[in-house]
Amino acid sequence: FHGAVELALGWAMWKAYLGRPDVDRIRGAAMMGLGEALRTNQRSAEALPILEATVALTRRHWSHSETTVLDAQTTVASCLTVLERDDEALVLKREIFARWVALCGISHDRTILTGHNLAMSLKIQGLFDEARTLVRDQLLPAARRSLGTDHDLTLKLN
Repeated sequence: FHGAVELALGWAMWKAYLGRPDVDRIRGAAMMGLGEALRTNQRSAEALPILEATVALTRRHWSHSETTVLDAQTTVASCLTVLERDDEALVLKREIFARWVALCGISHDRTILTGHNLAMSLKIQGLFDEARTLVRDQLLPAARRSLGTDHDLTLKLN
């Protein structure tokens, strides 16, 4: 779903599950669903506090699930980029990439994807040499090795 229907569903999910305890995963998913619906419908300023609260909730109750925390942080970083808060987004994207590398290694598809996101943010900030070095020395060789030369992400890195 998208547009007004996505927003309506996001609000309906939130209203339906708001009364559940903080530790309830469905409540957390409803919170993320509302934040995502707002973000993807050009309401990023409204989405950001909801998404940040989702990260805090995830860290508090599901910190053992590193990938869940990283996914929530990635959504916040994306929202910050849309809001042109590029400095904050870059700091968060660096942290996310470093944690994916530590968690899964450089050749994991999620690591390569977050590295690509980081490289794009580096370009936005005018840090072309750092972006080029990241892509050329780390991401592209890893993508070719683990995803193959014809994979969409590998082609984007070229």
